[in-house]
Amino acid sequence: MTRVYLDWNATAPLRPEARAAMLAAMDCLGNPSSVHAEGRAAKAIVEKARGQVAEAAGASEADIVFTSSATEAAALALAGQNYFSSDLEHSCVSVWTRNQPRPISMIAQQLANNETGEIYAVEKETGFCDAVQAFGKIPYSFARSGVERAIISSHKFGGPKGAGALIVKQGIEVEAALKGGGQEMGRRSGTENVIGIAGMGAAAQAAAKDLENGVWQIVEENRNVFEARLLNAVPELIIFGKDVPRLPNTSYFAVPGWKAETQVMQMDLAGFAVSAGSACSSGKVKASRVLKALGYNDITAGSAIRVSIGPSTTVQELDSFADAWLSEYRRFKARQKGK
Repeated sequence: MTRVYLDWNATAPLRPEARAAMLAAMDCLGNPSSVHAEGRAAKAIVEKARGQVAEAAGASEADIVFTSSATEAAALALAGQNYFSSDLEHSCVSVWTRNQPRPISMIAQQLANNETGEIYAVEKETGFCDAVQAFGKIPYSFARSGVERAIISSHKFGGPKGAGALIVKQGIEVEAALKGGGQEMGRRSGTENVIGIAGMGAAAQAAAKDLENGVWQIVEENRNVFEARLLNAVPELIIFGKDVPRLPNTSYFAVPGWKAETQVMQMDLAGFAVSAGSACSSGKVKASRVLKALGYNDITAGSAIRVSIGPSTTVQELDSFADAWLSEYRRFKARQKGK
């Protein structure tokens, strides 16, 4: 069976540019903190990647702090602070924040939701931005955004898993959670993951080129055609965020009463990888916390699945998924009638 991967918001396929950069970095022997030639070579790989990420993010190189993930970057940015957020935020952010009236300068806000794909206006005075899902899919400039801190994750835009970054405005103090050798300008101790960072930098550079070349506009057109077909066949279908600005690759929808867990398993058996929302829930399928926060009931929130695609997703793959999903939908409706 040929598998079709439609879960790009969970993790994007590794870009060939990232793979090549990582393979080259594997041959670099030195520790980037060492002063000898081998160490300087490793340091050069890290700094090249820092420049690539900074350019793609509209930031300066001194703003970039490499971490193991966006989750670590969020903890580094938010721990010990007094930020506030809504119930829509990813759990790696909400665990460090409070949900109540707050001054705008202490808001932690996502640029795009990882489940619905909805894009939000981030006020210039906002203190923290979760740009994880948006980065690489829509234009983003840290400098122009005006925020003090932002986070991104390598594997969301075609880099390797295990690499992320905190982007922090110069002059803003960040207290290191990991203390020791003082790497990353004293903000994150521990020997840098040279191989992962190399891949992240190359992926960021490639992602920026894709945006310049209009690649994601084609993705959006394919997504819209796919959704139109489902809506035409299933009038009761709810597509979340359909009429508001959305990431070009995300389709999050539900037939109330048809459990998300069932759909995900049915599609997996048919050869399609989709999800029921965030991948950061230890492999469990739960009713969407985001949809419940948006006012949907438990039945609807427990029926939503997410199809997220990318530049390499073909129209034929989306058609094949639609065929399989609609076939299972008809079986679901037949079972309902038989009750």
